[in-house]
Amino acid sequence: MIGDKLVIKKEHVSAAGRIAEILIPRIKNSKKIVTISIAGESGAGKSEIAHSLHRNLDDSGFKGVILQQDDYFVYPPKTNARMREENIEHVGVLEVHLDKIDRNLSEIVSGKKQLHKPLVLYDEDRITKETIPLDGISVVIVEGTYTTLLDHVDFRVFIDRNFRDTRQSRKERSRECQDGFLEKILKIEHEIISTHKIKSDLLVNRDYSVDLNES
Repeated sequence: MIGDKLVIKKEHVSAAGRIAEILIPRIKNSKKIVTISIAGESGAGKSEIAHSLHRNLDDSGFKGVILQQDDYFVYPPKTNARMREENIEHVGVLEVHLDKIDRNLSEIVSGKKQLHKPLVLYDEDRITKETIPLDGISVVIVEGTYTTLLDHVDFRVFIDRNFRDTRQSRKERSRECQDGFLEKILKIEHEIISTHKIKSDLLVNRDYSVDLNES
C-alpha cells in the first residue's frame, strides 16, 4: 500500500531475526517457493516484522517479495472507514478479498514470471494495479490481520499482542483517529483475530520473543 507508515524498532528486528533463524533451514530444504504469513491485530508490528524478515532473508541469499493484505481490501481505506461508521457490522473478514490473495500466492508458487495485483493508494483513497516481477523469487511474505486464514501458506506467524498492547504503536503510526469508535472496531477485530492464534506455527509473544506454537 502506497502511503503506509512503518516504524521499525529494535524489537521488530529482533523478532524477525529469530523467525529467520527458525525458517531458513526449512527454506533451504524446500523444493518450491516458500510462503510465510504474518498476522496479528492492528498495530502489532506485522508490516515492520515482515520488512525486517524480508531483509534478513535477502541477506541470507533468499530473494523475496512482500504482499500486503491492505492492498486486497474490497474498498479503499477511507471509503471502508466511512462504511464502518455507517454500519459497524461491516467490520470483519469479508472486508478483504482473501480469495484473491490465495489466488496470487498460487500463481507465484506455480512459477509465474510476474504477478498482477491490486495496489492501494492510501492518500488518494483509490485502488489501482501493479505488476511485480518474480524472477528468482524463493520466498513470499504475506502480512495482514487475517492472513493466517489463507490456504496457500507454508508457515504461519502470529503476533500475540492485542489492541490494548498496541495502543502506543497505533498512536505513532497516526493513521486512524484514536477515539471510542476505533476502540469498538478493535474489540470486534480482536474477537475475530484471537481465534486464529491456534492455527499458527510460530508465535511472536507480547515481549517480541519468538516460540514455536505448541498448542
